[in-house]
Amino acid sequence: MSRRWIQNPNRCADEYLDGIEDFIEFARRHNPGATRIRCPCRRCNNTLFESIENVGFHLVRNGMIETYSIWNLHGEQVDHASSSNAPRVDNVEPIGDPNDQVMGIIQDAFPFASTNINQEGEEDLPTPIDSAEFEQYEKLLKNANQELYPGCENFSVLTAIVELMHGKIKYRMSNLCFDYFLGVFKRMLPTDNCLPKDHKHAQKVLHGLGLGYEKIHACKNNCMLFYKEHETLDTCPICNESRFKMTSQNRTTKIPQKVMRYLPLKPRLQRLYMSTHTATDMRWHKEKRVDDDVMRHPADGEAWKEFDRTFPEFAADPRNVRLGLATDGFNPYGVLNQHHSTWPIFAFPYNLPPWKCMKKEYMMMTVLITEDPGRSIDVYLRPLVDELKDLWTNGVRTYDKSTGRMFTLRAAVMWTVNDFPAYAMVSGWSTKGYMACPVCKEDVTSGWHAGKVCYLGHRRWLPWDHEWREKDKEFDGNTERRLRPREWSGDEILEQLNRLDFAPFGKTVSRTRPSTHLNWTHKPMFFELPYWSKLKLRHNLDVMHVEKNVFDTLVGTILDIEGKTKDTIKARLDLERMGIRRGLWMNRDSDKARRDLAFFSMKPNDKKEFLKFVSSVKFPDGYASNIARCVNVDGGKFTGLKSHDCHVFMQRLLPVGIRHLLPEDVVKPIMLLSRFFSQLTAKTLRRTDMFQLRHDIVQVLCKFEMIFPPAFFTSMIHVMVHLPEEALLAGPVNYRWMYPIERLLGELKKSPLSLRRHLSHLRCHRSLLATLPPCHLATVASLPPCHCRCHFATAAATSATAAATVATLPPCHLSHLATLPPQPPPLPPCHLSHLRCHLSHLRCHCSDLHRCHRCHRATMLDLIRRGRSMTTAPSSDPPAQAASAATAPALLDHVVVGHEASQAPASSASSVAQPPSARRRHRPTDTMDTTTSTDGTGASGSQPGITTLLYC
Repeated sequence: MSRRWIQNPNRCADEYLDGIEDFIEFARRHNPGATRIRCPCRRCNNTLFESIENVGFHLVRNGMIETYSIWNLHGEQVDHASSSNAPRVDNVEPIGDPNDQVMGIIQDAFPFASTNINQEGEEDLPTPIDSAEFEQYEKLLKNANQELYPGCENFSVLTAIVELMHGKIKYRMSNLCFDYFLGVFKRMLPTDNCLPKDHKHAQKVLHGLGLGYEKIHACKNNCMLFYKEHETLDTCPICNESRFKMTSQNRTTKIPQKVMRYLPLKPRLQRLYMSTHTATDMRWHKEKRVDDDVMRHPADGEAWKEFDRTFPEFAADPRNVRLGLATDGFNPYGVLNQHHSTWPIFAFPYNLPPWKCMKKEYMMMTVLITEDPGRSIDVYLRPLVDELKDLWTNGVRTYDKSTGRMFTLRAAVMWTVNDFPAYAMVSGWSTKGYMACPVCKEDVTSGWHAGKVCYLGHRRWLPWDHEWREKDKEFDGNTERRLRPREWSGDEILEQLNRLDFAPFGKTVSRTRPSTHLNWTHKPMFFELPYWSKLKLRHNLDVMHVEKNVFDTLVGTILDIEGKTKDTIKARLDLERMGIRRGLWMNRDSDKARRDLAFFSMKPNDKKEFLKFVSSVKFPDGYASNIARCVNVDGGKFTGLKSHDCHVFMQRLLPVGIRHLLPEDVVKPIMLLSRFFSQLTAKTLRRTDMFQLRHDIVQVLCKFEMIFPPAFFTSMIHVMVHLPEEALLAGPVNYRWMYPIERLLGELKKSPLSLRRHLSHLRCHRSLLATLPPCHLATVASLPPCHCRCHFATAAATSATAAATVATLPPCHLSHLATLPPQPPPLPPCHLSHLRCHLSHLRCHCSDLHRCHRCHRATMLDLIRRGRSMTTAPSSDPPAQAASAATAPALLDHVVVGHEASQAPASSASSVAQPPSARRRHRPTDTMDTTTSTDGTGASGSQPGITTLLYC
């Protein structure tokens, strides 16, 4: 029966009343003899039991839960694979024999093994594979049938390796840790066991199950890849840079300048249909999706439906894959290298149902770039785009496990998902400057306000006869008569790009038209795909980062946080220049001007009350992080808020906290903005709600233009006007924002944990040695090399002895030891405990001595160099040369004697004139000894006081 009556807002309509009667009859039939059933009204929410008569009364008064279209709690049998509303548990596999599961993995990887390949003449059956793959299959089958040790029935060799490798990946064990435990397990088992001895041999056993990758060399300047027709070249034809690094001639292998990793997409897509767990789910979007006014999946969006109408041959087979692409940079080594970033590119299929789509298990890394590519990312996209073109044109023969037949698999990219900087890299449209909006493009309204580009003119989206269009002083001083910006089709964009002349990557961009008319940086590689210009939506605005930036701008302004508020002195002067909102102009008293607190900012006491309210809020476990830790009540600001913290803050806390602290005219649009993001980021969307949000966000932005200064309207504030339209095109936001990608990058960032710790410890040792005084460095350096090696090996057991610290001393530090004062007698190696106490005492003082020691060290070395240069420098003036020769020993005496030299007369040293550069470099303003030269010329010179420099 049809259950569309549940969505009917008129609960007095005949359709709704008849539907209630059908539900009551259904409940009586499936619950015979029951006097009380669960009430599915909006207030009881299927948690309270009522009599059947009261249930009917509640449904008329309160209405039924709109998402309760499958009455599984009232006796209806549910097909859990076909309903996105039924409760389900992710990532739970049935518990069975591990050996059977491993055999299932082998059968999925080699589907020909479970089919009759002797039948000839049928194209739907899988064809026999080559001998190399068959050899891999036989090796895997042999290991799957071989016992781990004689008499072991629960684990085969392959099963044990799969279980151990799964634990290694799940708990992020390093290779050394895995080798250690593998050796321990091998010693625990009987001597005739077949367990591999280390990680390297375990990988060889699993080689046939894995999906490999290709290494492709790249130009040092990101001009091109040494790929296909350029694979045999040794120099880049664009910049003439060498492909390989300069190494010794005795080296047999060449080291490339740059290497990218490419993971082919075809075998990964084929595995989705070769596996029994996903073959059926890949057709869910066509066979089991409910088509109504509610958008639950990207297939419900207008862009998907328009693609089906444009390419009916592709849409005819539901097994053809719709893909999304995403990329972002991250630093795999934490804070150890701030300038490095790694850029993976992920592909994820949208054919899967909502409870599997966008899960990390189904995100496939296709490209791994080891540095920030910038706008040269298209160079690294070349192999992926070539494979996508082949998948669209020719496809690939794939075995469908659910039907046992072969078919031609084709794939298409629906859109990309990126944050705003990566949006510019992938789309080719710069997101900076006067035309930063990638949707409005040339028709955006922007101007220079308060020292930056701002984006106004949101009245253009209002109806033509709206009263706000005629107001001027309340907005930017002008009336608005223009229509909303036009929409650019893909064919128009492609035609515009074809008129431009871009230089090759790595060179300066040149255009045939003036640069003021265009914001293109390069022609995107994706336009080589035959269908790309026909898409309704090619690149998504990331709602996650938009919400985060809007929150930072809004909260920083209403709390008047220094460095984050947009209500600055420049913004007030800009209002004066525009001649609008006189109440916000600078308040000038005689010769001074001050910025008074604006009406849209909280007073100090109100700000403190607001921050105390935020710090007192408690959330359920798993709902949000501890936002209270980010609140600085005394400082009047927030620190360390993550994107999800801002997401929860914007939608839950902000409208409640500001309600009684700001004027009503300011509170209302902020609350409307909070509701806008709350409805936009819901898991299910209604088209009618999206039309209303499209109207509401224009109202919010226009009210903001009447409240805040023009400097408030950054590019992130402006792009909010386009978010409802993209939701209508592509469906729910949770399939198109960066949260799943950021979580996956977080998992990848944790993988090289052992290397990060090693580098961190190395830096700690070096920073510790830098703080030790020179005499103690000499003491530590006097230990015999054999002791250094011995104690470095036992550092973990002896709590990091001094010898282990010496083992990490850089060669430059050891070379400086020759210039240090005479060393004291070496410490006997047997007194290691005394040495540990000595070093512990030194570490307590190194924080106080660090700055002074560095100043002493730099001064002494500089004086030594200048004394030697003055001794050996040729000069035509014999008196000056003699004076320089006499000064050098004096400077060395000052260096060696130290404090005793400060008590001696400095006439001989101070009588020598230094070069002007030396005086500028070393002369403190309050520690100069000025004397008159004794060469009879009457010229006066100055020299810094050595004592003051050494003991400042």
